[in-house]
Amino acid sequence: MFVAPDPGLLRLRVSLRAVLGVGLSVTAAELCGLSLAASITAGLAALLALFTVGDATVRAQITTTALLPAVGFPVLALAAALHGTPTARDAAWLVVIFAGVYARRWGPRGHALGIFAFMMFFATQFLHAVTSQLPELYGAIALAIAASASVRFGLWCIERHITQPAAPAPLAGRGLARHTTRQAFQATVACGFALGVGQVLSEDRWYWAVGAAWWIFVNTASRGETLVRGFRRVLGTVVGIVAGLLIAIPLHGAPAPTAALVAVCVFGIFYTAAPSYSWMMFFVTVMAGLLYGLLGVLHPGLLVLRVQETAVGALGAVIGVAVVLPVTTHTATDAWIQRALHCVRRCTAAAAHRLAGDESADPAPRAAELELLLIRVRLSLAPLVHPLSPLRARRARAHQVLVLLDECAREVRGLAAVAADPAASHDARLTAACQRVEAAVAALVSPEPGHKAWSALAALPAPHHHPGAEAALTHLHGLERALGELAAPLRSAPRAPLAAA
Repeated sequence: MFVAPDPGLLRLRVSLRAVLGVGLSVTAAELCGLSLAASITAGLAALLALFTVGDATVRAQITTTALLPAVGFPVLALAAALHGTPTARDAAWLVVIFAGVYARRWGPRGHALGIFAFMMFFATQFLHAVTSQLPELYGAIALAIAASASVRFGLWCIERHITQPAAPAPLAGRGLARHTTRQAFQATVACGFALGVGQVLSEDRWYWAVGAAWWIFVNTASRGETLVRGFRRVLGTVVGIVAGLLIAIPLHGAPAPTAALVAVCVFGIFYTAAPSYSWMMFFVTVMAGLLYGLLGVLHPGLLVLRVQETAVGALGAVIGVAVVLPVTTHTATDAWIQRALHCVRRCTAAAAHRLAGDESADPAPRAAELELLLIRVRLSLAPLVHPLSPLRARRARAHQVLVLLDECAREVRGLAAVAADPAASHDARLTAACQRVEAAVAALVSPEPGHKAWSALAALPAPHHHPGAEAALTHLHGLERALGELAAPLRSAPRAPLAAA
């Protein structure tokens, strides 16, 4: 949380904007005379609208935000109507869970709408809402989305001034092997287990187990990733409970200090979400304790129960990925590494064509895509590099892979910057260097469908040596060296493979 880079202070600005958006939503609800439950719902809706909507363009973000009530209102009505019939309620929630995960196949919009639908069902359980409260809750959600949107797209539209690269598509597959289909079944089984066992622990707070299981499946693709995410969720919850005992309980639900601390928690959730899931869960847990204090039901036993329900949810997630269409860490890691290396090749090709005089070639989007792919690689390798991993040899190799891929990313960023400089020009040595880079990538990965070799680049005119190309050659040589060194860890021993050549 404290040492993770924040280029352009983007995380800081987004986090401050979240505090402003959520605060404005809750303030508007209070000024309209809505009940405490409705104000809490407004704050949750605003937080979700700001947190989950991640389309690549501002226009798409506005559309997704406007669609949130379209999925949230029916789910809220369904959950409230079934509140008194547990069997039907549980079955309906499992259907919502399956549909919410399955919707991720439609990209960021499906992802956001699926999460919002799930959380509306969750909020109904949290607040014990019934149908008579629906008009007020609908009004609170509409007000919150309007208020948060006015901040995000009007008062402080950070995204309008930056280029948002599209998130990497999920790993390919068909039928049950498709990532979103497989994960929909896994999450449904995991949440079904959490729902049953959670109700054994508590007839009133069982939904925490379901929520824990659901959120563990966000941004995971293999058994190892799910195990690590479950561990981090439990760790963050336990530490958050300790903080809740020291902070939330002594406040006794006092409105002013509770509101101030909730604002701190909202900031912490947004600021730590990317670099540390454990810290994010810490702030989520503290905020939940503060909200329970406002509702007048907070006591130490409730916080202990929260830990137990979270552990049940994590166990459900482990069972889901272990027995339902499992994908090993090795399989997921291999696929993400190959995609990253193919992206290195495409970026190098674009930079070389740009330096050769092709104004339509632009390596910058490829460099941004590589950064996002490396985030996925790090998530996939997280189980292997975790300090508690007993596989020391694989952990060392995984660390080496991460270091070398980061070096590739640095060289690619430098190459893209040189290509954007109009003073740089094509050099006869660039063609040979780029061909060597492609050969190094080809030696590490399987052929990419539709890939064309460097024939077009080789046919470009090659002037005499030019000083502007020296920097590009330096980056290409560094890239070639890093790719060559990747061969050793990627071709590891059969008992401890990281990726197949």
